Amino acid sequence: MSHDGAHGRYTGQALAGGRYQLRDLLGEGGMASVHLAYDSVLDRQVAIKTLHTELGREQAFRERFRREAQAVAKLTHTNIVSVFDTGEDEVAGTMTPYIVMEYVEGQPLGSVLDADVRQFGAMPADKALQVTADVLAALEISHEMGLVHRDIKPGNVMMTKRGVVKVMDFGIARAMQSGVTSMTQTGMVVGTPQYLSPEQALGRGVDARSDLYSVGIMLFQLVTGRLPFNADSALAIAYAHVQEEPVVPSSVNRALPPAVDALVARALKKNPNERFPSAVAMRDECLRVAASLHPAAPNIVPGTPSQSGAGVASAVFPPVDQATPPPPGPVQTPYQPAPTPNPYSAAPAYGYPQQPAYQAPGAYAPQYAPTPAPGGGRKSNTPVIVGSIVVSLVAVGGLLLALNLGGDDSGDGGEAGSGSGASASASQTSETGAATGYKGPDLSKKIDAEECSEAPESYTDPDKIRLPDFRYKNLTSVKSCFQAAGWRMKVTRVDENTFGKDTVTDQFPSADTDADPEDMPVIELSVSSGNPS
Repeated sequence: MSHDGAHGRYTGQALAGGRYQLRDLLGEGGMASVHLAYDSVLDRQVAIKTLHTELGREQAFRERFRREAQAVAKLTHTNIVSVFDTGEDEVAGTMTPYIVMEYVEGQPLGSVLDADVRQFGAMPADKALQVTADVLAALEISHEMGLVHRDIKPGNVMMTKRGVVKVMDFGIARAMQSGVTSMTQTGMVVGTPQYLSPEQALGRGVDARSDLYSVGIMLFQLVTGRLPFNADSALAIAYAHVQEEPVVPSSVNRALPPAVDALVARALKKNPNERFPSAVAMRDECLRVAASLHPAAPNIVPGTPSQSGAGVASAVFPPVDQATPPPPGPVQTPYQPAPTPNPYSAAPAYGYPQQPAYQAPGAYAPQYAPTPAPGGGRKSNTPVIVGSIVVSLVAVGGLLLALNLGGDDSGDGGEAGSGSGASASASQTSETGAATGYKGPDLSKKIDAEECSEAPESYTDPDKIRLPDFRYKNLTSVKSCFQAAGWRMKVTRVDENTFGKDTVTDQFPSADTDADPEDMPVIELSVSSGNPS
């Protein structure tokens, strides 16, 4: 047996009395590793997921994981990766739970999207809507059984060689969320920050509509080639899900009709009551919109940034000598019109009733009456654990926002007063040679050189690496990163004053794209001039 890596790559390990022989490592995330394995009893290839050692040490968690695996095994559907077996065995001296799953010959949806981005700039809308509809078909089955996925994202969706969509990784997030372990008793939130629903970010109870929000984020990403919310910290992204509004997808991809904007806008409502009431309803709308589309190639607006949550981390954790007290009066929240009392201090979260898991198919539909879809829109990834700091800071009544007030109100995203990297004032005059509205560089947004020189391995090809995310980082640190790895870049200046001069606003190829370190492409960066567009 060989053991390579912090979380373990147990090539050659035998499980279940020698029945399963672990072979190639297929992928590794924050909570588990997946190996290709051989089932000697049935003479077939399978995929086996093993929990990381630190999670497998807790008996209560192992038991919950086992029960969830049994529940997922009952999910029989074309669009769900089948579970064949579950158990636990000694791995590296620790009893470790494992799940034996169907081996899907194909590639993650993220890789499919990357290929479409390279060819078209984004995934064609009709294809994206069909993929989304298939994901929702899988969720329809799981929701009927009371299973909420909690981590829907392109990395958890596979596409076979024949184009069949397969949703996987039911159960682990639910087991983590069960509250039976010390890991969850501190209020940790499980999921991938870029796809978290607002209620997940706040540590509130979730139901099926949380998955529909994550599907909405994924659909936005498919049709635009980028995420609606992204930043350099999990905390900033979680804040954006709770407080910020996404841009309209058609502002990024001009080929999208208003119906797609409306569908995404409804899925991404902050209040779950205003989203689609069920996976069935959202799937029906996806298919209806897809049937109404006229085939058109994506038309991506170059340099269009998504909402980033930039500056939130510095607002939440300002330097000690520059911290500002919160202003008096209530803090506005996205769920109620101002002025209102703080909704987070009240018992009913968001003003909608917390419901238990669904008792029967369709049981939730009468309780959460659907709202009409608006006429237009409103303004990867490895799983991580967003600590209870998100829950505590946001849930005390918008303290994050309060800390962000009291400084410069020039609309710089709350970065003023955040240290030496604070942006230049928008009121700079011609004495500095800058245009009115100019925003200077933010040197605090850095990327470590090791992210290039020690870029992570590809999920699917051990000879390739995954490109880092350079967006919203200052160009000086990005250049240092490139130099450390010997990479080449092409810089295109774009006029925008949201992020400040020398901030990278976009990149191609995109983050997490596989690249051959022996034949690296020239990476194209869109970089802010600091001047208004």
